Amino acid sequence: MREPSESELTARLPERIWSTPYVGRRFPGSRSVTERPGLADGANCQYFAYEVLRHFGPRLPAWRSSDLWDDTVLTERVRESRPLDLALFSPGDQAWGAHVGVVVGEGRVLHLCAEVGRPVIWTLREFTTRERYRALLGFKRPRPGGG
Repeated sequence: MREPSESELTARLPERIWSTPYVGRRFPGSRSVTERPGLADGANCQYFAYEVLRHFGPRLPAWRSSDLWDDTVLTERVRESRPLDLALFSPGDQAWGAHVGVVVGEGRVLHLCAEVGRPVIWTLREFTTRERYRALLGFKRPRPGGG
């Protein structure tokens, strides 16, 4: 099966995803998400990334970034990214509290951060210019049929 191009992938994202505001208290497993699921009330980076994946099919548990990084059952670490892989960024080498985005094309990641306030696509290089995202921990790929 052919991988979707960045333009194909982003064109298939509905407006509700593009208009998601950053709301740090809306993280996977939080009460505000459990009581009112969906992106209308906003999301943090992790919840946003999982909802983007869900739009295309892969469903992952409501993990925090360190749980995602440690998982080996539903996801796998990969060296080379492809569209719909998850990218994790950190100021150092710790997955706890890492920033999560969705790869949309070669070297480009869709993510939601407080700095911008709305979904945005950055190159991997753009992440390295910011202290809190300077280290790319790596990529996680949902396993087929895993989620």
